[in-house]
Amino acid sequence: MAKPARKFVCQSCGADTPQWAGRCDACGAWNSLQEETGTLAGVGGSPRAKPPRGKIIELVGLEGDDTAPERIESGVAEFDRVTGGGLVPGSVLIVGGDPGIGKSTLLLQILAALANRGSAVMYLSGEEAIAQVRLRAQRLGLGKSAIALGVETNLADILATLENATPPDVVVVDSMQTVWSPALDAAPGTVTQLRAAAQALTNFAKARGSAIILVGHVTKEGQIAGPKVVEHMVDTVLYFEGESGHQFRLLRAVKNRFGPTDEIGVFEMSDKGLREVSNPSRLFIGNRDTSSPGAAVFAGIEGTRPILVEIQALVAPSPLGTPRRAVVGWDANRLAMVLAVLDAHAGLHFAGHDIYLNVAGGLKVREPAADLAVAAALVSSLLNSSLPLDAVFFGEVSLSGALRPVGQAPARIKEAAKLGFERAVVPSGSIEKAVTPAPGMGVEQLGNVDTLLAWIRENGDTRAVTIASQNTDAAHAQ
Repeated sequence: MAKPARKFVCQSCGADTPQWAGRCDACGAWNSLQEETGTLAGVGGSPRAKPPRGKIIELVGLEGDDTAPERIESGVAEFDRVTGGGLVPGSVLIVGGDPGIGKSTLLLQILAALANRGSAVMYLSGEEAIAQVRLRAQRLGLGKSAIALGVETNLADILATLENATPPDVVVVDSMQTVWSPALDAAPGTVTQLRAAAQALTNFAKARGSAIILVGHVTKEGQIAGPKVVEHMVDTVLYFEGESGHQFRLLRAVKNRFGPTDEIGVFEMSDKGLREVSNPSRLFIGNRDTSSPGAAVFAGIEGTRPILVEIQALVAPSPLGTPRRAVVGWDANRLAMVLAVLDAHAGLHFAGHDIYLNVAGGLKVREPAADLAVAAALVSSLLNSSLPLDAVFFGEVSLSGALRPVGQAPARIKEAAKLGFERAVVPSGSIEKAVTPAPGMGVEQLGNVDTLLAWIRENGDTRAVTIASQNTDAAHAQ
């Protein structure tokens, strides 16, 4: 007969131990072990019991008459882009994000778009009542959409409802941390409950062909709460990112078994919900009617989409013994590398200055092609010379001070030409001399950071800065 056993389970990695400890031996997390009781049955029964016989299955090849299932397109172009063309029947997705970022709003709008295209959809909420979900749907103008609503957190009742009815095409469970199984003696949201809920819902999706979208909470480190094994069990992991002070939201795939993981979807939050942004470059470059030092436009690539974003830098004398280095939207280690290269190979001294670097619009830039734009913004702020308004920058800075070409240069230049830019400052070798990526677009190729410094001194505008400083001094004098 099975005997009850006490064990302590780590809420970070899922490892269990028979005794409590202050630190998990598996992942090193402190104060993450929580006591859980369960049934510990012997594997394989008694030692004298006859082992069960396995079932022989027939192996088949990849070639056959079965065709791949057609994707379920939602009609929300930005969501379909991130998922690789739509939802795959029988797949399981996790959408994670900070509280209040708009996860429930986004999924409710996607379900409404699917319902309008004839798909059977279901929304299961464990955090709101039906009246509250309807109130949000009416505010978004989705009150007449054919969405089946349910409020339940018991895993057994959820599976019974899904099994007894006709399997819907898409099911949203909001959220995964509220679902609990009565068969487990553990609190909702613990590792054991999360693992059991994810496993049961994944088995249902694979057996019945429904696409299930799970909403996941995130920790203060920005990761989906729960063990990593939950992310390994599902097919796609999406993160809904954005700053609370900005109206822009980014949907990014970090794992996708059926599509790329380098695509992003851009949305704008409004009083009517989330609105798709088909041309995000106009949003991220901001208002550039006037020139100011420390602002450079970077022509980046997110997946297959070129995006222009403004890099802002402020270099100011520091009264502190250790100057500050504040970075938002970029890698702080890469900023330190660019500063060291400019100091060693361009003769610029940033040691006694505070440096603040920001990517406009709340976008997080991860590709090294932004090195040249960051270097240009830093030099512009240090020299108090504004960069030309019609110029974009992209390229990688090496430790030797040389500028290295990056991929998809023609696509970056064409996107800049669409928005009215006339010059592209790129590393040497990025574009062949006989090739014109865009009509009327000039390409200026630089070899190293010394030539970048000379280019900024030649093309930078210090007159507007001088006039602005004189007006400021006159105002202080009055």
